[in-house]
Amino acid sequence: MTTSTDIETTPSAWIGCLACYNNGRLVGAWFDAETADTVTLADVHDGANHVRRDCEEMWVLDHENIPTKGEMSPSEAAEWGRVIVSVPERDRPALCAWVASGDYIAEGAGDIPSVNDFEERYAGHWDSFRDYAVDFAEDIGLLNDAPETLATYFDWDAWARDLAMDYTTVAAGGGCGVYVFRAL
Repeated sequence: MTTSTDIETTPSAWIGCLACYNNGRLVGAWFDAETADTVTLADVHDGANHVRRDCEEMWVLDHENIPTKGEMSPSEAAEWGRVIVSVPERDRPALCAWVASGDYIAEGAGDIPSVNDFEERYAGHWDSFRDYAVDFAEDIGLLNDAPETLATYFDWDAWARDLAMDYTTVAAGGGCGVYVFRAL
């Protein structure tokens, strides 16, 4: 099994003032997504004590390390942020890959992934699915009772290809292996 590289995994959200945006001014800042629902208009206006009267609504116009596209409300960004940071940092890229695959389980009425289902399905980060399959075969003792002369003729590629039907794999960033997820 491979290990993740050191990459930034903290979800963040760029929250802007909609009234200012609609008037042609880009006013906002980056915040931790986990606490996006606690951001105030004064925070967005860089701590200004006086916010214009027509400034009433904020919106997440950009985000990083949240595996969904497009804009969202600060409360939705906070939901995503809390889910993502609830997973160990080393597994956050895998969670994002699981969501990006489209083959994930969402909680409630939205698109927020179920962490329990992620933890149950995630089988690790591997150099290839074949590497996972060989390790899995050793773990379950697939060829333990087979004579060694017979075991040398075992078709690992065919077995891994058949086993892959019960899994979802997602390429890890930078061509560094695959994330493997059980299809339960």
